[in-house]
Amino acid sequence: MGDYLIPAVDGVAYGLLLFVVAAGLTLAFGVGDVLNLAHGTLYAFGAYAAAKISDGSWGSLALAVLVGAATAGAGGVVLSALLVPLANRGHLTQALLTFGVALVAGDRFVAIFGKDELGVAVPQALDRSVHLAGHDYPAYRLAFIAVAVLLAAGLGLLVTRSRAGGLIRATVDDREMVAMLGVSPFAVRTSVLAGSGALAGLAGALGAPIIGPGPRVADLVLMLSLVVVVLGGMGSIVGAFVAAVAVGEIQNVVGPNWPAVAPFALFGAMALALAARARGLLPSGRSA
Repeated sequence: MGDYLIPAVDGVAYGLLLFVVAAGLTLAFGVGDVLNLAHGTLYAFGAYAAAKISDGSWGSLALAVLVGAATAGAGGVVLSALLVPLANRGHLTQALLTFGVALVAGDRFVAIFGKDELGVAVPQALDRSVHLAGHDYPAYRLAFIAVAVLLAAGLGLLVTRSRAGGLIRATVDDREMVAMLGVSPFAVRTSVLAGSGALAGLAGALGAPIIGPGPRVADLVLMLSLVVVVLGGMGSIVGAFVAAVAVGEIQNVVGPNWPAVAPFALFGAMALALAARARGLLPSGRSA
């Protein structure tokens, strides 16, 4: 039992990290109608911030989180501005532009930080193991699970219960009506992209000890986040949560034990969702 419990808990931690990233991506597409292939780069901003700023103290970790979230949020605003001239040119053009941004940013990351994966210092209270089902398990990952669950609950309440969430849902359903009410859909989209970027940067700073900064981290996070978005449904926070945990379990339980099956389980589910014209686990854009 313990042999599978530890990978399963690891899968929850991994999946919740993907959820924080994918929640921003699904809102960016579901609300802003932006296919942002630079989203993994925004995660990398936060991860590198944690690697360079965090020195093992609580204050430095908090600073890394603030810097990572603020930098990635600003990156979301920049992307929104870059995409303005392409508003009526479709998702392929958006994908090409944001992919180009990701390539340039990835090259700069390597030039500045090097080609090796970087370690991340965590506070001493969390830099230890705890006993779980007779096995040692990193305390930081358990703490991350708790924080990610709180973030998921807060994000769900924001989207479903707040005025800002109402504007987001209204913009998904009827942008023209939102404009008639005196609210700029462009401002809503820019705010969503900024928030989306901040979530990715926050995930990068907090998740760096789990998926650390390195040359391929942006591509890995983007790929898995896209899988989560397809399975969970565009704009669906609950769907993204369930799909992210499922992807985390496949990566950490199925992958190590049945490596030949894992790719089929992951991308096969994605292919079935697309083939069935499914919107994911919940209808996208209209359900939290």
